[in-house]
Amino acid sequence: MALALSLGRRGMGNTWPNPAVGCVVVQAGRIVGRGWTARGGRPHAETQALAQAGAAARGADVFVTLEPCAHHGQTPPCAQALIDAGVARVVMALGDSDDRVAGRGIAMLQAAGIEVVTGVMEAEARADHIGFLMRIEQGRPMLTLKLANSFDGRIATATGESQWITDAPARRIVHALRARHDAVMVGGGTARADDPSLTVRDMGDVPQPARIVVSRRLDIPLGSKLAQTARDVPLLLCHGAEAPEGLVAAWQGMGAELLLCRVSGGQMDMRDVMAQLGKRGLTRVFCEGGGALAASVLQADLVDHLIGFNAGVVIGAEGLPGIGAMGVARLGHAPRFDLVSTQAVGPDVMHSWVRRNP
Repeated sequence: MALALSLGRRGMGNTWPNPAVGCVVVQAGRIVGRGWTARGGRPHAETQALAQAGAAARGADVFVTLEPCAHHGQTPPCAQALIDAGVARVVMALGDSDDRVAGRGIAMLQAAGIEVVTGVMEAEARADHIGFLMRIEQGRPMLTLKLANSFDGRIATATGESQWITDAPARRIVHALRARHDAVMVGGGTARADDPSLTVRDMGDVPQPARIVVSRRLDIPLGSKLAQTARDVPLLLCHGAEAPEGLVAAWQGMGAELLLCRVSGGQMDMRDVMAQLGKRGLTRVFCEGGGALAASVLQADLVDHLIGFNAGVVIGAEGLPGIGAMGVARLGHAPRFDLVSTQAVGPDVMHSWVRRNP
């Protein structure tokens, strides 16, 4: 199962709206087939592993990280493929909470006389599939918030200089993290100030994540890198009803996808933004700020995974803080996270946290 999980992780960031599943077929103690969900979500992991195993799948044990699908979509159900292949036993890590599956895959296999074992490395599988499960169960994708700060929590000097606070090794890891998410998200202020491309670079031939910009008035320069590449890499613009119709039309003409979201108290309602992204099929979103957007997702209790990079440089109180105002008056009301890991990355420190009460 550990191998199946590692295979499934190869698909992270490029299988949405489908989960990134891994599958291993074992015959008489020998691995005869391996598979993981392909780019775009198809073919599924089970069908790829069975195809590799061929006739050796008959009477074999199959290890899969998520309950095999039981519904007809663009492809036949994987549960039926396992039955047709004549496997003897299916060991799965986690059941699928999608109403179209939700135990039906298990029932199909058992009705065909196939032994089913569940719950093997379930915690690890739940962590891997958390984005897919959250979209199904809560209607929104999993959100990772990344912060790259000076030692004293600043992301720029008072004059706005920010490149680069962290060193090259940390920036390379950020690109790897982008590649493991469906989309990279920033606020309109960051889009205007930095003119980012939000793409994965220097990682070889990898699928590019979608880009998301949250901008209430849609006041992002039409000559920006995002605009110039909107037809090449998916660009989703989340905006409010007050965005001028002319700008909406202009961005649509450039190839961007526009998502109309609620505004609350003069600010974008981030819960609705995330719900709209969930409807779009996104399962894993990597938020890179800036400070106002970081504060908004923290205030809305939307951050599931918090990743920080801290550099050994001190900027001072006049620098731009990494997180905007949150109105926290009591420590008991402040969002808290549990530490998962800490490591040195070149001259910087990377630390990873998860929400305290999932």
